Amino acid sequence: MGFSYDKLWKKLIDEKMNKLDLQNAIHTTPHTIAKMGRDENVSMEILGRICKYFKCDISEVLEYKVEEDNE
Repeated sequence: MGFSYDKLWKKLIDEKMNKLDLQNAIHTTPHTIAKMGRDENVSMEILGRICKYFKCDISEVLEYKVEEDNE
């Protein structure tokens, strides 16, 4: 499956923020937020800004989900 930003979206809810608030807080574009919404890759720089903003470890906003082999 790959990377999932579900933890980030839960953190936004806990912080009473929306995606636009996050976009403004980390100074990024709507395109980057949309990519995360589709669980696509974004740069480590963006992930670093998120961690710096929330003062957290990357594991609190991102996780890797292994796709099971159906063979």
